[in-house]
Amino acid sequence: MILTVNIGNTHITIAGYEHDTLQFSGRLHSSPAATVDEYAMNLLNLLSLYQVAPERIEGGILGSVVPALTGRVLGALQMFCSARFLTVGPGLKSGIKLRLDNPAQLGAELLCGAVAALEEGPGPLAVISADTAISIMAVNGKQELVGGVILPGPQLSLSALVQKTAQLPQIDLSAPASSSILGKNTSACLQNGFVLGTAGLLDGLAERFQAELGPDIRFYATGNLPRTIREACRTPIEYREYLITDGLYRIWQKNRKG
Repeated sequence: MILTVNIGNTHITIAGYEHDTLQFSGRLHSSPAATVDEYAMNLLNLLSLYQVAPERIEGGILGSVVPALTGRVLGALQMFCSARFLTVGPGLKSGIKLRLDNPAQLGAELLCGAVAALEEGPGPLAVISADTAISIMAVNGKQELVGGVILPGPQLSLSALVQKTAQLPQIDLSAPASSSILGKNTSACLQNGFVLGTAGLLDGLAERFQAELGPDIRFYATGNLPRTIREACRTPIEYREYLITDGLYRIWQKNRKG
């Protein structure tokens, strides 16, 4: 089994592949305070939950957007697993040329998402990765990753708004907006604002991507962008739950002989 590990600001996603097929996927909380020992125990418990013995792991790959946790998680894996783990970054082949000012600054999940999306068809395409932030990264028709945008995720924005105001309540972003833009109470106004507002924002950005990369650009989404927001978008968006873990596995395949 090949283990893929994606460290995000909110969650750590662990997935296992055998014979090019996803066998399991689970998540742990990203905890800045957790020690190497604590991560090792949590990882072992997750593997046990999916009935995966450490001896089955033949290799793995780790991608991270939280540098402070990268070493701890890698150290935790090495406590119970002797397999070689690759780390996404300079030196690994991805099959994509990076047309960026500083390629080393590119988040691992964005590169992995682009790699997996290109398995479904050529560019131009854009990958929307939603976690604490929403990142949209584009690949042009030459299969070059050419840049994108980063903005706060809706849950982060909602939490900040509620914390800074006295009377605004928390809402469930997975609940749909009302049929009318004219909310009749505070919760409905917030629901409309965050669901329809985020959808409108994404549609506006999509138009700008189309203007630069062509009207036939395809949009993929992964992460925790709520279904309600995706369905409120006028732009067609294909959701792929395992896009990043699939991309990690594809990059491992390209580098397994290295």
